[in-house]
Amino acid sequence: MVSGTGAHGLQTWKSAMRHIPFVCRLLCLAFIITALAKPQVRNDDQRTEGDGIDIILCIDVSGSMTAQDFTPNRLEAAKKVAIDFVNKRLTDRIGIVVFSGESFTQCPLTTDHTVLVSAITNIRNGLLEDGTAIGSGLGTSVDRLRSSKSKSKVVVLLTDGENNGGLIDPKTAKEIAKAFAVKVYTIGVGSDGYARQPVNTPVGVVMQNEKVSIDEKLLTEIATETGGKYFRAKDNETLAGIYTEIDGLEKTRIQVINTIRYSDKFLPFVVAAIFFLLLEVLLRYLVLRKFP
Repeated sequence: MVSGTGAHGLQTWKSAMRHIPFVCRLLCLAFIITALAKPQVRNDDQRTEGDGIDIILCIDVSGSMTAQDFTPNRLEAAKKVAIDFVNKRLTDRIGIVVFSGESFTQCPLTTDHTVLVSAITNIRNGLLEDGTAIGSGLGTSVDRLRSSKSKSKVVVLLTDGENNGGLIDPKTAKEIAKAFAVKVYTIGVGSDGYARQPVNTPVGVVMQNEKVSIDEKLLTEIATETGGKYFRAKDNETLAGIYTEIDGLEKTRIQVINTIRYSDKFLPFVVAAIFFLLLEVLLRYLVLRKFP
């Protein structure tokens, strides 16, 4: 009696599973059809190429650059527009030179914008001997471009004063720039008349009105003879506009290359089809096999 009950239970179990081989066959066919459709995944790659320009941003960091006729002062305004300018130049190599009574390379030519932005951010007054050595700043900038193989070499020199120091005369630096085919854009920074400036005194830092003195004749001469242009910035807005104009004058030919690749993904469907085919055979001819 127990044996009969066991046989009946086995027949009931097999009866419940009799449709599974058919389902496996349907799934096998579905995966085969999907594999024959050759499913693919699309990958888009974008690469930017161009004929870059080598540019040195030469920035005055003398004490007068702390004058507050710009917001918050001339130096911080110059740093902001320099960062904006760097972020627009996708394929150019850019370097940073700072000068006051002497000059210093803050960052050599590089295309790494993170490094450049960090170098500009870290510029501050007081790192160098005070003064305004325009010739030294320009000379150091040209030296950084001297061995460049770029089709165009540019210096953007920003200052708010008159040359009063350094080992290189500005006119000598201009001739060196011409010899190495370096184009110089010069920017005179400062409002008309007087500007409030923090000054160190024996009793501490006090605000004084200092006369704005820019050697526009010299800056115009340097720019004109090297193929550049002289600009005068009297506030934050005109300074930003000057860098935008220079960006437009020194355009880089940029080519964006899009590459589309397709990856075949039919193999997992083939494997699944084989799996369900084998499962059907296993169920039909072993597990659910009928014995006479």
